[in-house]
Amino acid sequence: MNAIIVTGGKQYKVAEGDVLFIEKLPVEAGETVKFDQILAILDGEKATFGAPVVAGASVEATIVKNGKGKKIRIFKYNPKKGYRKRQGHRQPYTKVEITKISV
Repeated sequence: MNAIIVTGGKQYKVAEGDVLFIEKLPVEAGETVKFDQILAILDGEKATFGAPVVAGASVEATIVKNGKGKKIRIFKYNPKKGYRKRQGHRQPYTKVEITKISV
């Protein structure tokens, strides 16, 4: 069974046992989180689509850890003008494991 969920402004296709990296949630590691915005439930040949969400469906996940991604470097400059700017960024994430999909 698969489900399409919305979290952090993005859509993810998930199945039970999947581990994925999503936008950071204000939840500590080891806790359980419940996603209520389910766009579709796909179960073999049977598919249920919501308008916009499937009523009564939910996906439960366990928080594995919170962390930061790899550092990316942003470098801006204008030639012949003496303008140089270097900046770094590390995107925070939450690693979750899908435990249960219920309709």
